[in-house]
Amino acid sequence: MYKQPIIFFGLILPLLAAVALIGAVLYGKSEMEASFTEKSRLYSGFEMTRKTAMGLEKLVADKRPDLERWTESMSQQPSSEVTRQLRNISASLPAKELQLTASDTPSGTGLGALSAQKSSLQRMAFRGSFRTMQKAFLELETKMPQLQLQELKIEPSQNQSSLLNFQVTYTAWEN
Repeated sequence: MYKQPIIFFGLILPLLAAVALIGAVLYGKSEMEASFTEKSRLYSGFEMTRKTAMGLEKLVADKRPDLERWTESMSQQPSSEVTRQLRNISASLPAKELQLTASDTPSGTGLGALSAQKSSLQRMAFRGSFRTMQKAFLELETKMPQLQLQELKIEPSQNQSSLLNFQVTYTAWEN
């Protein structure tokens, strides 16, 4: 008479509760493992990105003074900045081998006409030796990266055989 309730409440019900508890624990464990695996994968990606960003920041930090100098240079009026830079450059080169014979800012934008970026033309003429002019152009283009060479003409000088006449046109990109 009491055999069925004792079997049901004493054996089957506790056995079902134990199986449900074990199932819930196993399900919770698998969910935690999946969550841990996903979070480990995300953390690894984050760490890789962080290390890459730190490496890039180190590279950029070395260039920060150049960026500040270029930003300041870009904020200047191109013609006055070119003149100032040429004056500084010519002070360090032999005067007989580098002479600025003409400088003007023609109307038009040159290569800049094809772009929405603001630009102007800078046309200059020099008389000088080939090696000295190479040095001058290298220094000018290094100090003013916003200059883009548009045209360069080199002709022998009529008066002095050791010197050449240079006509240079740059597109000066502006902010």
